[in-house]
Amino acid sequence: MVLTINNLSKQYGKLTALGGVSFSIEKGSVFGVLGPNGSGKTTTLGIVLGVINSSGGSYQWFDNNAGAHPRKRIGAILETPNFYHYLTAYRNLEIAADIKGAGHGNIDKMLELVNLKERKDYPFSTFSLGMKQRLSIASALLANPEVLVLDEPTNGLDPQGIAEIRELIISIAKQGKTIILASHNLDEVEKVCTHATVLLKGKILTTGRVSDILGSNDIIEVLAYDMNALEAAARLHPQIKSVNRTNSGKMELSFSGMVSTTDLNEYFYKKGITLSHLFLRKKTLEAQFLELIRKEK
Repeated sequence: MVLTINNLSKQYGKLTALGGVSFSIEKGSVFGVLGPNGSGKTTTLGIVLGVINSSGGSYQWFDNNAGAHPRKRIGAILETPNFYHYLTAYRNLEIAADIKGAGHGNIDKMLELVNLKERKDYPFSTFSLGMKQRLSIASALLANPEVLVLDEPTNGLDPQGIAEIRELIISIAKQGKTIILASHNLDEVEKVCTHATVLLKGKILTTGRVSDILGSNDIIEVLAYDMNALEAAARLHPQIKSVNRTNSGKMELSFSGMVSTTDLNEYFYKKGITLSHLFLRKKTLEAQFLELIRKEK
């Protein structure tokens, strides 16, 4: 295992930021630490990176003793990119390399990896937010770490910037590096992560492979003239395990077993309900997350 966390907790006065969190991260995985703001994602990363003291529990990197921190084997970005605004991208990376004791041999390679080689002689102040984030990732990779830790890497980016970071994460993962990614952007995480743990108010709702978290069941959207009658009939179906009305007015149904759209349409018809909309779609990580939250309430 790259990282093992055992019953980790953190108290801020009366506030419980983490309430006994445990999970493990395998080598070569892209592991998502997911949850809304205030769920404990950043606190978890801060503790395992040695910048926040825990209130209880332990963690272990690689084969080291609990609490030992092999910093040179880990690259991390926990805050907003912090570079000298008036210096060029290349000069900023030279300074970062000197601090890390990494030498300058990897600078051009990292600039090419993050698609900034043509902008290496431009001041940092001229960069977009997405470019600044990519330069920050290049800096984190200068010492060729085995693990890359990213806290909300797409936060504040426009769709193009999000897509660029997503493709960059996929590219880095293909090199065999382990990536730990904290985010509340569930759609983006679903596209890049192999494994995930879902946090809510400092506790784990679920953890495992993303494919297992999503499960094998799809979601069926339905709509009818009388939505109240539709909901009442849906709740009587023996294999419908959840009924959720969306903001668009449609109803989402998930199932405990295999149910075809044909069988479902026939079921409602026999109940005197004619469906005006029936659509099968794959369950998203966001939909699963919202379902988990509803169960906690």
